[in-house]
Amino acid sequence: MTTSEARRGGVVLAMAGPTASGKSAASLAIAERWPVEIISVDSALVYRGMDIGTAKPTPDELAWVPHHLIDITDPLQAYSAADFVRDATRLIGEISARGRTPLLVGGTMLYFKALMQGLDEMPRADAAVRADIEARSKANGWPAMHAELARVDPATAARLAPNDSQRIQRALEVFQVSGQPISSFQTGPISGHHNPLVPGAFISLEPTDRAWLHARIAQRFDAMLEAGFLEEVRALRARGDLQPDLPSMRCVGYRQAWEALDTAGGAPLTSAQLAELRDRGIFATRQLAKRQITWLRSMPERVVVPCDAPDALDQVVQCVQDLLGPPSH
Repeated sequence: MTTSEARRGGVVLAMAGPTASGKSAASLAIAERWPVEIISVDSALVYRGMDIGTAKPTPDELAWVPHHLIDITDPLQAYSAADFVRDATRLIGEISARGRTPLLVGGTMLYFKALMQGLDEMPRADAAVRADIEARSKANGWPAMHAELARVDPATAARLAPNDSQRIQRALEVFQVSGQPISSFQTGPISGHHNPLVPGAFISLEPTDRAWLHARIAQRFDAMLEAGFLEEVRALRARGDLQPDLPSMRCVGYRQAWEALDTAGGAPLTSAQLAELRDRGIFATRQLAKRQITWLRSMPERVVVPCDAPDALDQVVQCVQDLLGPPSH
């Protein structure tokens, strides 16, 4: 697609990357130069009242450039990949109709894959099966459930951490309900599905040095704690209707903070408990980043920009300019 064709056709841009790779700064650099509206591709940013631990855009950022799919649901509710595809597809049409460019930004790779390749019809959640898995996990531990998954679906087990309870539970549930491993679903593009992204429009921020990313993850977690992350989780717990097994409370950071507050039993965290929370939160975030990078490397259509390069933002801007032409403002 030529630049003029892209402009006439209303190209859709996308930018992915692991947590703390600089996606927000890069998206704002794009918004400074072209008339875009940002569609969040993040399974945690959809939840209201979860601001600090999700590194949600600031009120000034939200006011400066239109953002979508942020603060759209309560933490008590689930929000699925199918929900995202429905909402993002609608928003892409509406933003394009306004003469602006949709810019998909985030790190929930399942959402990107579902939008680009389509969704297989997987079995719906089964409350009884899920309760059985939960009970066995409490008796035996999630590493044992991970070992069980490895026997029936080694491909999925190989990419999940032994304590990744949410994904292990869902994979076991799918197998028990359907008799098929979850890895047999979503194996490639769905026939007849339309990918809204043209070649060159999927930018991926990836570090060449993992130590650089690990340092940023630690800095960001420290900043969250300083900004009142624990108080945010206390307020969520105080509602009384949220439980630690909800998808919202299983988000990285929130799960570890919830468990730390359980351990403290209502008392302020000791310095040792706070240090343990910090270590566990940073470790979990690093594991998330590792999974995100693995997902990205399975997507050959991406254009890689090294996020730890001194000129990373300039490279991102150049990628966009190659598609949209010179900045409009």
